[in-house]
Amino acid sequence: MKTFLMVIQLITSIVLIVSVLLQSGKSAGLSGSIAGGAEQVVGTKARGLDALFSKITSVCATLFIIVALALVAIQ
Repeated sequence: MKTFLMVIQLITSIVLIVSVLLQSGKSAGLSGSIAGGAEQVVGTKARGLDALFSKITSVCATLFIIVALALVAIQ
């Protein structure tokens, strides 16, 4: 059980880092260029991708905290 939770923690932390880095900031640097490329290929707007990254970040942050608390409770 502990190993399973540690693997979930690792996956969640990586997804959380990636989703935060891909969100566009006020300057829309690297994320803006990625969203612009996706807009041409997929046809979605950058706002849609930012909303998606925001939801992914919220879910991963919540899951990260829950798994961290569960790991502490197990030890």
